[in-house]
Amino acid sequence: MKDYSVIIIDDHPVVREGYRRLIDLQPGLKIVGEAEDARSAYAAFRDLRPDVVVMDVTLPGASGIEAIRHIRQYDDTARIVVFTMHLSAAFALKAIKAGATSYITKSSDPKVLIEAIFGALRGQTVISPDVIEAIARDRISGVGTGLTDLSPRQTEILCLLARGWSAERIAGELSISQKTVRNNHYQIKSILGMETDAQLVWFALETGLLQAV
Repeated sequence: MKDYSVIIIDDHPVVREGYRRLIDLQPGLKIVGEAEDARSAYAAFRDLRPDVVVMDVTLPGASGIEAIRHIRQYDDTARIVVFTMHLSAAFALKAIKAGATSYITKSSDPKVLIEAIFGALRGQTVISPDVIEAIARDRISGVGTGLTDLSPRQTEILCLLARGWSAERIAGELSISQKTVRNNHYQIKSILGMETDAQLVWFALETGLLQAV
């Protein structure tokens, strides 16, 4: 039986080790590389040409969604399974639009991730049940409409602002300048038609972004 190659992209070494143990136990799958940010993810994909990429969407520097877009521009047949804490219809839809094959949350049963990897190899899209429910809920209520107007980076910043993080802490986490954080903070309020951070927190709660971080 052929071993299909997999690379894992996550900025937390302990999480990557957990991926490795889970995936390497599956007959037919083999981890061939790892990366911790968007730039090294692209380099690893280009150098290793794996059969499947398993990656988070929240990464230092460029977002994981930008990494997905970059990889798919290089190879439009790339199979990318997003595995993330973000239980958000907006994040899921942005990732799929960028070229992700599947979108699975880390709160899902581990077997769902394995199913998504093998599904990707068969050309199938797998969305974890909690994300499908979130998408349906947003479509019915309309509360997530404004999120579609935010960029992936703005969505990440909104998540962290809603947790009460300072511009300095957000800048350090995402490897961007404090000025960039402040500019995006202003733009997010403008796009969503909100004036206060309290409104942003409430919006993040309603759309599921706050619990996803």
